[in-house]
Amino acid sequence: MLEFLSQEMVDGLETARKNADRRKSRLRVQVGEAVFPVLRFWHDGFVLDGTLSPHLRGLVDIYEGDRHVFQCLIVASSSEGREITCDFKRLTPVTDKAPLDFWLDPTLPVGFITKD
Repeated sequence: MLEFLSQEMVDGLETARKNADRRKSRLRVQVGEAVFPVLRFWHDGFVLDGTLSPHLRGLVDIYEGDRHVFQCLIVASSSEGREITCDFKRLTPVTDKAPLDFWLDPTLPVGFITKD
């Protein structure tokens, strides 16, 4: 069906789709000081706008709004049309507390009641 439309119409439809994708997703990738919006995200990769972002490789941070959500290691990025697909090897969730270096028994009592 797109072969019957003029090139200006096809470009306009693609721009509108990209703007809608950007508004839906609050995710963004930060590499140093550079920030790139994420169009789509799945369990082992994500898609960036090819006109705004370069081919990425290495360790990047992923934010949702102002909240730091993930750190991921990008091992490959490929260009498909005007989109860049990035595949990552490692996706680590960011937590606000340090991990425990011991096993915490969930059945352990939280406190003891004493007789007074």
